[in-house]
Amino acid sequence: MIRTDLPRRILIRRGSSCSRRTMKNSRNKTAEQTARFGMFVALAMIMSYIETLIPFSFGVPGIKLGLANLVTMVCLFTEGILPAAAVSLTRIVLVGLTFGNLSSMLYSLAGGILSLVCMIAAKKSGLFGRTGVSIIGGVMHNAGQLAVAAAVVENANVFWYLPVLMASGIVTGALIGLLAALVMERLPSF
Repeated sequence: MIRTDLPRRILIRRGSSCSRRTMKNSRNKTAEQTARFGMFVALAMIMSYIETLIPFSFGVPGIKLGLANLVTMVCLFTEGILPAAAVSLTRIVLVGLTFGNLSSMLYSLAGGILSLVCMIAAKKSGLFGRTGVSIIGGVMHNAGQLAVAAAVVENANVFWYLPVLMASGIVTGALIGLLAALVMERLPSF
């Protein structure tokens, strides 16, 4: 309710104070979102690095735990689609530039984008829980990388790896999904 009996400059000051308060809250929210984004990217990069230190090999190229996907899953379910996509793509590019090469970045981008799109679709469908979404992500990541491998070597024989990579995507996706569920249970709501 506006009082018309007050001098005009008081009315203007009160109005500008409210808008300043709103701007300050908006800046705080933007700063908080930026800090969270940085935290998620840093955690994903750390997980990618830790994964390189773990001696995990089944004799088939391309099988990895996918620890960085744990961060993507938590971000997808706590922050939403756009922040998860930004974190995932930023992490792939930064890890590729820092620890890999252009070839590894190409494989990671193909797997990461396909995985992310399928995880978003699975989450939006409402048919899958966290573990199901993660399994789909693991399987689709392997499928995306295998498709790039087939295109690079110009030979469809690489698809003989498909059953092994799908099985590993299911197992590692389930593990990451269960871990993500445990992490999200323990996170404070923010």
